[in-house]
Amino acid sequence: MKKTGVALLLLGGLVASSPAWLGFGLWRLPDAVDVAVSMGAKLGCSGHFISGFEDQRILSDLASYSPANSLLTLTYTANTATADLLGISQASATYRPGLGCTLDIGNTHGLEGLQGKPTDLANNNAAIPVSIRPAWQASLDSLLAQDNQQGLDTRALLVVKDGQIIAESYGPGVSDSTPLLGWSMGKSVTAILLGRMQTLGAVKINQNALFSDWQNDARAGIRLENMLQMTSGLGFDETYAPGTDATKMLFGAHAAAQLPLLSSAAYKAGSYFDYSSGTTNLLMRYMRDQLGSEQALLDMLYQQLAAPLGLTTLVIEPDPSGVLVGSSYIYASGRDWAGLGNLMLAEGVWQGKTLLSADWVQRTQQPNRSDNDRRYGYQFWLNAADREDKSSWRWPQLPADAYAMLGNRKQVVMIIPSLDMVFVRLGWSKQEYPTEQNILQLLTTES
Repeated sequence: MKKTGVALLLLGGLVASSPAWLGFGLWRLPDAVDVAVSMGAKLGCSGHFISGFEDQRILSDLASYSPANSLLTLTYTANTATADLLGISQASATYRPGLGCTLDIGNTHGLEGLQGKPTDLANNNAAIPVSIRPAWQASLDSLLAQDNQQGLDTRALLVVKDGQIIAESYGPGVSDSTPLLGWSMGKSVTAILLGRMQTLGAVKINQNALFSDWQNDARAGIRLENMLQMTSGLGFDETYAPGTDATKMLFGAHAAAQLPLLSSAAYKAGSYFDYSSGTTNLLMRYMRDQLGSEQALLDMLYQQLAAPLGLTTLVIEPDPSGVLVGSSYIYASGRDWAGLGNLMLAEGVWQGKTLLSADWVQRTQQPNRSDNDRRYGYQFWLNAADREDKSSWRWPQLPADAYAMLGNRKQVVMIIPSLDMVFVRLGWSKQEYPTEQNILQLLTTES
């Protein structure tokens, strides 16, 4: 009996402590296996075919999420990636030129006819110019070396001033044309795309009753602006663990927007800020519905945004149903991320053409009206909701008007209008990244 009791205690301790040493609870093992192989196939496919990374880097990136991912085996064909977990489970993803990679879930025949990034986009000469300033370049090179000596795995750093890239520095295996995963920085790009549609008169910011499923309940009152500001009130579990809403949406769903579309109202619209990748994917679904088709959404992205800006490497990947996964699956080079930041810095105007209305750019930077956290605009993180109360600022050492695209693994495009500056950092850090300190260090550079 004593041995049985001790064994039960040990087993209980093992189960209770499993999230710390395994990355998930043992009771989530079936879900964890599904997430591991799907994440492996998806990131393996994109890392291989889009970023051109070696297997060792891809597997290391995957293992940073859970030790279980280190048990994956990745294999490739001419256009697919397959992840296998010890022969227990497999998942695959397919690469399509111009579209990127999509998990092979359900019927994906609709993807075959879609035309994504045009092959002649590289001939567009509107890209943000590069005019290196030696002092800034030396400071940035030093900063990148400092980052990586500290194990931060910084892959790209760029600084924009006066509408030009004045310094850029890249880590091993990365160049100025390497597309890098931005994760949730895609949310900000989704807002920019919606802003382009608003500027063209295709959407109205105060529109409500956004989906037919929402017509007869509290969700009918959710306005497009609520969605942009993450104050929709929808109940969606953003926790990234096996079996949660977020992981089901990204690694198990045929249509990424379907799960959040079915979410019930947990709060009154506008009253509560609740960060949600599901909300961003609903925005993409809404744009698709307004434009009429998946192809029209792709055309809006590439013809109305990427082409005028000269974003030659930008790819937002679709889900298996064909709708872009704006919350997470976005790749672009450091230069293209800098170009997107510069568009916001330039108040929506590039080379004399108004891509975003001045009103939209200003609204992007306005705090939401929630009761719990107002430091979030139109899918951008804001430094200050109250500029007089510096203790509440997100980055208290930076100017109050700073705002940013942020992504998992500490991706950042920081826009600081008062300094006429954009700072871009791309990498793969689990630990905190010293964004404020590094920007302040750069600001000591003489131009």
